Amino acid sequence: MLLTLGIVMFVFIAFAAFVFLLSSFFLVNQAEVIIIERLGKFDRILTPGLHLVTPFIERPRRVLWSYVTEGDNKRYNRVTRLFERLDLRESVYDFPRQNVITKDNVTMEINALLYYQITDPKAAVYEIDNLPQAIEQLTQTTLRDVVGSLTLDETLTSRAQINDRLRLILDEATDKWGVKVNRVELKEINPPADIRHAMEKEMRAERDRRAIILEAEGVKQSAILQAEGARESQVLRARGEADANILHAEGEAQARLKIATAEAQAIEMIKRTVPEGDPMPYMIAMRYINVLPEVMQGKDNKMIVIPYEASSLVGSLATVKKLFEETK
Repeated sequence: MLLTLGIVMFVFIAFAAFVFLLSSFFLVNQAEVIIIERLGKFDRILTPGLHLVTPFIERPRRVLWSYVTEGDNKRYNRVTRLFERLDLRESVYDFPRQNVITKDNVTMEINALLYYQITDPKAAVYEIDNLPQAIEQLTQTTLRDVVGSLTLDETLTSRAQINDRLRLILDEATDKWGVKVNRVELKEINPPADIRHAMEKEMRAERDRRAIILEAEGVKQSAILQAEGARESQVLRARGEADANILHAEGEAQARLKIATAEAQAIEMIKRTVPEGDPMPYMIAMRYINVLPEVMQGKDNKMIVIPYEASSLVGSLATVKKLFEETK
């Protein structure tokens, strides 16, 4: 009986010692911290690594964490948990859709995303109760205030400016909570159905107007290009005709110059052959022979007898003169 009681006591003491040792060691993972309180008062922060604490005197502070999650049915559910370990990594909070009113009294739904990070674990635990819910409420009120100062068109076209304003305001407000707001993004902006229909009609009309303007500009440019092409074509044609006339005149001048040169050389040759003779009768006879075919093309086709001897050329010239007078 005593042996059995001794065994039971030994097992109980061993179990108590195991529980004591197990509750004395804490293994903290990377990017996590644990707040340790000593007799209900803040004592220290356990950083990543293995730590030894005094059981029943020192214990980790449990933190209430409440946040909203989106379910499978597109509905948001609020979840509340107790944590002993604070995550120091950057976290994202997807806020549920909320109704906001713009400056021109248009109600719309806006869904925002907030990226934040805990920089001071002690302030995040002791300066605010339920940090995620506090950030959610602060973001909603700030979003209503920012959007309320803008019109509908400004809200739809100034998303980046709204994100920057929200980030600056939230970062300044959550600084005493030991939280750094890194970024705020407007995920969705949904105007009412009638506003969306009106915007679609306006956008369609604007596109039609742009299409008509572009078509008119295309016709205008086409007409301008055709006119410029016709003008350049006429200019090039005139330049071509001018160049052709110049070349033709130059060719005739050169031909006449060569003919005159040839006649001068012929006269010189005649002078050298017959030093005492006169080359003029020879030149006149050659001219007469060249003109004769044109004279024969008259209506009456009169016959002219050319004397064989050059000395009788004067009589032939008289006949030619008479022929021209009768032709006229």
